[in-house]
Amino acid sequence: MSFSDNVRQSIRSTINDHDKRFACLYAMLLYSRTLTKDEICLKSESEIFDSVFPILMKTIFGAAVPLKIERKPRKDGGMLHIYRITGREAVTRIRSTFHIHELRRIDMRNLPTNSIGMFLGGVFLTCGSMTDPNKDYHLEFAVPTQELCDDLCDILLSVGVHPNTTKRRYAYSAYLKVSEEIGDLLTFMGAQKCTLELIDIKIDKEVKNNVNRLNNCDMANIDKVISAAEKQREDIEVIIRHDGMRKLSDELHELAELRMENLHLSLQDLGEMLEKPIGRSGVNHRFRKLAAIAAQYREEDANGGS
Repeated sequence: MSFSDNVRQSIRSTINDHDKRFACLYAMLLYSRTLTKDEICLKSESEIFDSVFPILMKTIFGAAVPLKIERKPRKDGGMLHIYRITGREAVTRIRSTFHIHELRRIDMRNLPTNSIGMFLGGVFLTCGSMTDPNKDYHLEFAVPTQELCDDLCDILLSVGVHPNTTKRRYAYSAYLKVSEEIGDLLTFMGAQKCTLELIDIKIDKEVKNNVNRLNNCDMANIDKVISAAEKQREDIEVIIRHDGMRKLSDELHELAELRMENLHLSLQDLGEMLEKPIGRSGVNHRFRKLAAIAAQYREEDANGGS
């Protein structure tokens, strides 16, 4: 089951009183793809939608509004569910019940305060989807008209989330990309279990990202140590070739020998191995002296040994 279906399942389980049933059915009909004076048509591939819409129609309208249902198998093995309400009398009854005019707009008279979340849940059942949060944070409503998209955004803003909008080929889209706001909306629509799942996924992703950052940081530090050690080795080899080791002070000689024997160690580790241990900065200072001596030998070589 997809994450979108998990959300739909959670929403379905909260349609448990008359106001919520009324608000949910209102959302489904208002946001249907086709709504004219003579026909209302909804299409869905969701089995959960199929288990909700016909029951709500029967609960609210009984036998007064006949519902025609057609199911078409799809090539991917799924099923397309098509619901039609035809005839001006039946459509007029629905439009009158929910105050739906020719220019479809949300009518707040249909939404007592405690049923706004269920209304948004009904919109999600009809035209909502959510990407698997393991891949991306994206919740979207594909809305049939600009006016309904604007009205939906107003309600979303009123409950504390801030949708973005765009025009798709066949619909207007209102969508959320911020995980915290998606979680807030899921909770408001009655999908609290999905909110908890979203939080768990986000925590897991953050832990993995932190581990990766630490690993990358460790690798960068290792590369830096190796690169520095290689440069120090080259400097010491120059000094050895010029028989310069015997001319070094005891502290520089000791460090040079330690480095040649321990190319993998950090400056801190080398400092702790000295007869008289010193800190990282002290070790670095001594290596700068060795580098300066090696630079003098290289300059002599470049000048022909003069």
